[in-house]
Amino acid sequence: MSSLLLTGPALEPVTLAEAKTFLRVAHDDDDDVIAALIAGARVHIEAQTWRLVRDVWPIDGRIMVLPAPLRALSAARIVKLDGTQHSIDPGQFAVDKAAAPAVLALEPGTLPISDRPVAGIELDIEAGYGDSAAAVPEPLRQAIRLLIAHWYENRGVTAIGHEVAVLPLTVTALLAPYRVLAL
Repeated sequence: MSSLLLTGPALEPVTLAEAKTFLRVAHDDDDDVIAALIAGARVHIEAQTWRLVRDVWPIDGRIMVLPAPLRALSAARIVKLDGTQHSIDPGQFAVDKAAAPAVLALEPGTLPISDRPVAGIELDIEAGYGDSAAAVPEPLRQAIRLLIAHWYENRGVTAIGHEVAVLPLTVTALLAPYRVLAL
């Protein structure tokens, strides 16, 4: 399944002023860089509106949904071979937000069929914690601040022994309780 980011949040979970205070940056010369780091860190940590694309429905009609947490299914459609799209009422789906990962399900006998062999199903979801910074749990906001600081101080690749560190261990530890693992 492909996941395409459609939109980010209306407000970043960490403001430019908060990031600059955390970084101890008093000048405005790096504002564009810091703003880009905020957006990059947020993509790693706080999800937004995504389009999930599948080729075919699973036989049982259940689709596992990542990124997490799932807030809502906003649109569903099948795409025909000629490119026409047919909407599916999101209200037809049973939504299990408590599952990890979340599950969207249709009754197996009611599965709409697409004649397109690739990318015939599109599901638009809203994922994350909310539209305000206050809705994002504080450990995730701290992870964003730490990741911004790490990237600001290390503007190249960081090597640890023979491996390259993608996320600092403190960020990974803060994220661990919120991550949903999938195979």
